[in-house]
Amino acid sequence: MPLSFENTSEIKIPQSPLERVIGQEHVLEIAHIVAKQRRHLLLVGPPGTGKSFIANTISSALPRPTQQVAVLGNPENPDRPILEIKTAEDIEREKKEILKARLIDPRDAPYYVSERLGFRCRKCGTISDPESNICLYCGAEKYRRNRNIEDMFSSAPRISRDDKVLMKRVTPEGKEEELTYERAGAKVKVYKNKPRALGEQQRKVLVHLDRNTFVQATGASESELLGDVRHDPYGGHKDIGIPPHERVVPGAIHEAHEGVLFIDELSTLGELQRYLLTAMQEKKFPIMGRNSTSTGAVVRVDNVPCDFILVGAVNINDVHAILPPLRSRIIGSGYEVLLNTVMPDTERNREKMVQFIAQEIAKDGRIPHASYGACMRIIDESKLRAKQMDGKDGLTLRLRDLSGIIKMAGDIAIFDGAQLIEKEHVERAIKRAQSIEEQLLDTYGSAFRAGQSDYAALSRSKSRGYASEVR
Repeated sequence: MPLSFENTSEIKIPQSPLERVIGQEHVLEIAHIVAKQRRHLLLVGPPGTGKSFIANTISSALPRPTQQVAVLGNPENPDRPILEIKTAEDIEREKKEILKARLIDPRDAPYYVSERLGFRCRKCGTISDPESNICLYCGAEKYRRNRNIEDMFSSAPRISRDDKVLMKRVTPEGKEEELTYERAGAKVKVYKNKPRALGEQQRKVLVHLDRNTFVQATGASESELLGDVRHDPYGGHKDIGIPPHERVVPGAIHEAHEGVLFIDELSTLGELQRYLLTAMQEKKFPIMGRNSTSTGAVVRVDNVPCDFILVGAVNINDVHAILPPLRSRIIGSGYEVLLNTVMPDTERNREKMVQFIAQEIAKDGRIPHASYGACMRIIDESKLRAKQMDGKDGLTLRLRDLSGIIKMAGDIAIFDGAQLIEKEHVERAIKRAQSIEEQLLDTYGSAFRAGQSDYAALSRSKSRGYASEVR
């Protein structure tokens, strides 16, 4: 049955990201397994066949992360920050503890607390508006808004107002607990803090609970992939330097914890593949300074979790460059899949191609919908490219190039003031989307002739310059 629609606004785009992948049904079946069973995946195929899109759709099928990873300052050994892993339940429980706060009258708060919060006058003890630093009853100064040099020589001690005060007390059972008092308008909010771990007040979250489950790494450097500790010119001095735990930077392998780590051109990692293999096997990897001349070289955080699903992508000719142990690890706990470059030219697959066009228009968000004629012209171009590039009859799945044509045709339609992308806009886009090699072929007949023409023009320019100097 032939396709019947007026423009792509009528095309329904699937809600599930996995159903938006076209022409790779054999990959989709494995993708569902990878997401559910947490397996690794190696995608092999030429550029533009949707490898990164497939990896992203796998991450969308994963459950939300359940762990937050942080480092705490370690007073006993600052160069060995303390690793802290909290579950979603832990964080939710802490929030509920804070929500149990109660409001009290400033008169019922300890004297020291009401003074620090700006309620109580230190001279007469009367409660007044905390927004005023002058006591409304005796006229004395309750606190200084801003400290200045006069305070250094003043015989009368004055304090600045605080928004929050921490106090410890001993319960009737003999246990020590910490209370937080906060100013809440004309009242004081008080709640009990949970027992504090060593160095908890000096805390840096490396991997947040609410995070993206898809992390793309390039492997451009060890630091980007494996993490690092930034340099501090003051060597982490306690007064003027940056504490070591504040300089810890997670790598992509840590940020992808409980999610998908996608590495395009996996073969370009070189020796870094060995570290990646270790992280996959141990599901944890230390963060340390990567530069031996940096002050961060002595800082190290061990056992940082990195339980990720690896989705690697590689071109067909580069499979041999993947280290055998890494490839064996993927095969032993995952799948290797060759992506299709062409799908049969059937009515069903033409519907999928129109769906792809509608998806690209919706994703771009800046171009109009495409008419029936424009979609048919794009399908014809897809057939032509399948024959030219892969020598097969069917519809090409090198969709990145087609995506570029769709967007360019949409830009042309916008420039023309058209309501829809029409066939003529696609024709012009196909012409303008020619590669430099194709443009050289149309203009000069061959790249060699273009080079000769450029060389001849340069020679004539130099000759004119020489003749001018002689005159």
